[in-house]
Amino acid sequence: MEVRRVFVAGAGQMGSGIAQVAAQAGLQVTMQDIAPEFLDRGMATIRRNLARGVEKGRITAEEQQAILERLKATLNLEAAAEADVVIEAIVENLQAKKDLFSELDRICPAATILASNTSSLPITELAASTKRPDRFIGMHFMNPVPVMQLVEVVRGHLTSDETHAVIRDLAVRMGKTPVTVQDYPGFVANRVLFPMINEAIYCLMEGVASAEDIDTVMRLGMNHPMGPLALADLIGLDTCLAILETLHRGLGDPKYRPCPLLRRMVSAGLLGRKTGRGFYTY
Repeated sequence: MEVRRVFVAGAGQMGSGIAQVAAQAGLQVTMQDIAPEFLDRGMATIRRNLARGVEKGRITAEEQQAILERLKATLNLEAAAEADVVIEAIVENLQAKKDLFSELDRICPAATILASNTSSLPITELAASTKRPDRFIGMHFMNPVPVMQLVEVVRGHLTSDETHAVIRDLAVRMGKTPVTVQDYPGFVANRVLFPMINEAIYCLMEGVASAEDIDTVMRLGMNHPMGPLALADLIGLDTCLAILETLHRGLGDPKYRPCPLLRRMVSAGLLGRKTGRGFYTY
């Protein structure tokens, strides 16, 4: 199967990044969202990223224009009918994703592959909301998408070998390094990452050290490019909480229990960079 057209559902931080790298790979890309302001924000982010690439000499102005010409924005979910692959990148909510995939299953031709960018939700359960579980797969990009190299290719219980091969090839074409993982809570990246983030929040809650000092320990002591609390702010504290809850529920191990401070901050609307305040003020 040759992939020429990609439909991205969701124009937020992840969706716009996925749309950008797909268009840079020479694919015809449609990016969809439910409100004009979301699409405008997503397109503005893509234009800003590409302009920065021109300034730094990574792409030419002509390449920038060609990438933008391969990309269109729409409010119409029915446009997914033209895609070879659909990549979902909406809110990290199981029911919202299942509802969307049920609708996409109705809209898309039988040959279309449906992929979810979920960071922790069960691929097999999402696939069960469609009539094509063999053509359903996880395609978990890292944030920020244009910069990060990794894509976790997550096989559901019924994902076919053909679907897996197509999506691995697509990830490579988009300039990424695919790693195949099985459908267990948190996959690999978040199963390893989030206990660390959660423990850093516990250290802050218990007064072990300040946020700045906790992050400095991990940056200078463990050679991490960013401390866990700053990273949590970048990811979004609501997303962090949702992932930890998925890990806790799916694996049943108390080591994944979300820190009470994280719950309290999410309840207060302190979600990190996207709200201007989390563990740090932006």
